[in-house]
Amino acid sequence: MCFRNVLIIVLRKCWPAPCWIMMQNVFSCFGHRWPVFLSEWKTQKVALSELSSPEYLEDFNHGLSMLEALQAPQVVQLVGFCLEDHTLVTEHHPHGSLLNLDSALSQQQHHHRDTWQTRFRLAIDYVSILHYLHNSPAGQRVMCDSNSLEKILSQFLLTTDFHIVVNDLDALPLVDPSSSSLVKCGHRELSGDFVAPEQLWPFRNEGKPFSDELMPGYDEKTDIWKIPDVTWFLMGRVPGGDVVHFHLFQIHEECKKEDPKLRPSALDVVNVYTAVYNSMVRETAGFRDML
Repeated sequence: MCFRNVLIIVLRKCWPAPCWIMMQNVFSCFGHRWPVFLSEWKTQKVALSELSSPEYLEDFNHGLSMLEALQAPQVVQLVGFCLEDHTLVTEHHPHGSLLNLDSALSQQQHHHRDTWQTRFRLAIDYVSILHYLHNSPAGQRVMCDSNSLEKILSQFLLTTDFHIVVNDLDALPLVDPSSSSLVKCGHRELSGDFVAPEQLWPFRNEGKPFSDELMPGYDEKTDIWKIPDVTWFLMGRVPGGDVVHFHLFQIHEECKKEDPKLRPSALDVVNVYTAVYNSMVRETAGFRDML
């Protein structure tokens, strides 16, 4: 359930400075770990996130620390935060998360953008963000809030010029290759075809109950496994999309290798995606010249 509210608050002991925030409209719904308010700061629309329960304080602090450490064009802009009030302010993107992609492109003013070029650029943005997270200033990070397509899409925001920034950074554990330190996404058993094979309980077919202590860890290659599914969604059903899928067939097969060591890196995927995109753009331009 969603609700609306209007009030003014002052953030104390905050960065960049104490400031007045007008919270105009709550645009997230109950069920989230913290509500997000559509707010105003210095006449600019911003998103104000407020911790709703001490139960999620560790996640909230981790997300804030990641936002600070990873500020880059690929990441939502951090405007300010207040540790005392457990609030943070980020730039506002009216289209919302990637879950809204199809509805955004179906709007009359944006329908001309609903092309394979726009959608393919979004896929390139997505794998570029993965490359950044896997080689970030804060170390090799893995996207753990990614156990379903819907969950992954909710982690990214669609900008007004139809690019992608990553927004939800509260579950980015660190992989340390130098010490063979791996990660586990949560303490519960994962299931389904969407997660990578190494994220599944290896003794499930033997009837052995799940044990978090015995569950092996894994690395960033779990993110690579999920790339083809995300790209398939991003491409939609536009003319030319089938040609894109044809050119990406081989790299996507490699992403789905059972052995994570045999999967490509995010940079490998970025390079293939970019090469295919540039080649298709040249072919399209050449065809138009012939006409």
